[in-house]
Amino acid sequence: MLLLSGFLLSCQESLEDKCAREAKEYTEKKCPAPIGENIVIDSMSFERSTHTLHYYYSIKGAADSNPNINLLLSQIKNATSIKDYKDAGYNFAYTYRSGKDKNKVVFEAVFKPEDYK
Repeated sequence: MLLLSGFLLSCQESLEDKCAREAKEYTEKKCPAPIGENIVIDSMSFERSTHTLHYYYSIKGAADSNPNINLLLSQIKNATSIKDYKDAGYNFAYTYRSGKDKNKVVFEAVFKPEDYK
């Protein structure tokens, strides 16, 4: 029994490892992908040193000049898919680049636990 429980413990994935794996898998399997009329998710990453799940988007049209920060925060507050990360106090960062010029950052925001709890 002791051997089996030791094996099970060694197979458990830390929340950091899970977040990094899920971000990588999402990027590799689903990105880039349209998520709205004028928005494409380009990738996701996890920054271990700051416990930040970072989303990267390209935007065009009317959204290119006016991302909605209140909508982003509302989505974080209501998202059940990131509940474990919210409970652990992770940060959520968003970088929006122009669909016309990928070098141009249109909008950036980082939401910390005090913002979404």
